[in-house]
Amino acid sequence: MFDLDLRSRKPIYEQLIEKMKEMIIHGVLKPNEQLPSVRLLAKQLTINPNTIQKAYRELEREGYIYSIPGKGSFVDNKKEAVYSEKVKQLEENMLKLCQEAFYIGLKKEQIFSIVERAERAIRGGEEHDSN
Repeated sequence: MFDLDLRSRKPIYEQLIEKMKEMIIHGVLKPNEQLPSVRLLAKQLTINPNTIQKAYRELEREGYIYSIPGKGSFVDNKKEAVYSEKVKQLEENMLKLCQEAFYIGLKKEQIFSIVERAERAIRGGEEHDSN
């Protein structure tokens, strides 16, 4: 379910957050679908349950999941909750990336091509084009 790199410099909980976000965004995890329990996932991944709990807390804070005491954690179906905060972050990141791209000499058309590839990838199309 999750492919974590235990030798990576990126903390395990951040890798887990990234993988779960990716699965939610691509529809692998559906709205209101129950996530594996902290204990079960910790056992499957052979990592500390506190690491799983930290990732779940952060995902909940960001609006990707919600918890029901005694029942578990579930994928949130409120895209709006994620949307407003995420759009702001993405705009800031994209602005910096575009400025850097123009600085190193990329043309507007090349940047648009990258954006189109990203759109195709999210819609299930070919992720990599030969340029």
